[in-house]
Amino acid sequence: MEEKQARTYDVIIIGGGPAGMTAGLYASRSRLKTLLIENGLFGGQMTTTELIENYPGFPQGVSGEELSRLMEEQAKRFGMETISDEVVEIGLEKDLKRVKTYEGEFLCRALIICTGTEYRKLGVPGEKEFAGRGVSYCATCDGAFFKDSQIVVVGGGDSALGEALFLTKFVRQLTIIHRRDVLRGTKIYQERAFSNPKIKFLWNSIVQEIKGDSVVRSIIVKNVKTGKIEEFATDGAFLFVGLVPRTQFIRGLLQMDEGGYLLTNEDCETSVKGIFAAGDCRRRLLRQIATAVGDGATAAFAAEKYLEEG
Repeated sequence: MEEKQARTYDVIIIGGGPAGMTAGLYASRSRLKTLLIENGLFGGQMTTTELIENYPGFPQGVSGEELSRLMEEQAKRFGMETISDEVVEIGLEKDLKRVKTYEGEFLCRALIICTGTEYRKLGVPGEKEFAGRGVSYCATCDGAFFKDSQIVVVGGGDSALGEALFLTKFVRQLTIIHRRDVLRGTKIYQERAFSNPKIKFLWNSIVQEIKGDSVVRSIIVKNVKTGKIEEFATDGAFLFVGLVPRTQFIRGLLQMDEGGYLLTNEDCETSVKGIFAAGDCRRRLLRQIATAVGDGATAAFAAEKYLEEG
């Protein structure tokens, strides 16, 4: 009985990005016994963003690493507990939710899922083999390894453009490869990319293979309009072709859309009573730090009301 009480919480939060840390702040500040489980860095993808310019309160921008540190510090101030572990399974046990990790099991009365997203893989030959040897999904993490190099960036959205602009600090030249002939990123990113002399564009093209020896040496590219296939020399390939939600471990338990995003109402309630979802892992129009923070606050408040009514 003592062991069960020691591992039982009012609220467990899975994921330590901006949604999870905000949920933890609100829940612990409401004097709920709160545990946050994170299997990586607190801050999630936010930690790898060099400069965040669109989060209110920082007129000159703020680094993702600094904003992550501040959010974590604030959440822990009110007594939120944290562990570094990965959740592998969630089960239902009467009015409790059982959260199983590699290291143990925990029980909670309310569960908030804030697992976010991860970068989508291209799924082409060579991608897996050269991961960490020229293939990267994080410019902030790996950009400095490509000083004076010639590289490619695959994608046309905000992530691709933002990371490409960061990479120009290190590389000699980079080519953005996009499957369409117009970019999807916001106008300010497009303007900066088009005006940067280090950036070139290869339109209407997709990567079919990544080749090399001990490291990446070239890529095979196909023009989707003409069908022409060419090989281009490159020292590295940074891939930013979309996101997929980290919800695989709860398939079959909660309702999701065809892409794996969790379906919730405006109060962040999922299809199972007492389980909430916040941030990028739930289906929504916009996925930004500001919206994740709003979700985290809403989910924690909804969880508190659920516990009061239960």
